[in-house]
Amino acid sequence: MSENPYQHIQKLLASTRPEDLREGLAMVKQEIARLGSQDARPLFEMVAAIFYIDPLDHPELVPILDEAVSLVVGFGDWVIAALLENLDAGDLKAQLAIGHALGRIGADAIEPLLAAYAASQDAEKRLFILYALGKIKSPKVVRAAPVVLEAAQAEDREVRDTATRALGKLLESIRPEDLPEDTRRAFISRLQANLADASPSIRSKAVRSLGKMARFGFLTESEREGLAAICRRLLGKDETFDWDRAYVVRKEAEEALTYCTAG
Repeated sequence: MSENPYQHIQKLLASTRPEDLREGLAMVKQEIARLGSQDARPLFEMVAAIFYIDPLDHPELVPILDEAVSLVVGFGDWVIAALLENLDAGDLKAQLAIGHALGRIGADAIEPLLAAYAASQDAEKRLFILYALGKIKSPKVVRAAPVVLEAAQAEDREVRDTATRALGKLLESIRPEDLPEDTRRAFISRLQANLADASPSIRSKAVRSLGKMARFGFLTESEREGLAAICRRLLGKDETFDWDRAYVVRKEAEEALTYCTAG
């Protein structure tokens, strides 16, 4: 008896051989073309298994992992809920891949992500939702700004860290004229507050996000000058000579300073 096509696809996608995985993904594309994406839930589960591949153990599979993410994005709107369900898997590799997939889906994923964030008190799930929001390349992601601002002062360090980074990522997609003035000022206030965080990682992301505010036109001239002064202090280039001891913070401050003085 010949092997069922789905069984063959499952076997191929369970492999770590690049040629098997490519063949399996090609067969999935053929099945989607034949059936339509609405009937492809079993195929989604098979493709999503690739998300668990460790790219550090198998760097040769990174392009295939990226192809799997792109393929999942094409399944249709129903896949958003399926991806959010899989965020509970507790596997960092898979959660990062899911975050990338939700980000690539774009504006259609914003409201489901925000609803999932509000419905969950699990810090791990929340930080990957924030990560996904930061990956969305649409001006409509401005709707997520209040949630990300609140998360940037969360008690959980990882949530706070991810949200501090996400604030800057949102600015890559939002037009300055679309960010309400009170929200813009809240961005500045929260990021400046996070410059005093005990975590060097959070301080560095706060500097980076402030630099993006300068780079993408979200700061007034006086605010740019104020940020330049902050960067010089962090670098030990002012009269206090009291620089930040963390190299990663100084590195980000050096780059942010270029955006304060550009033009």
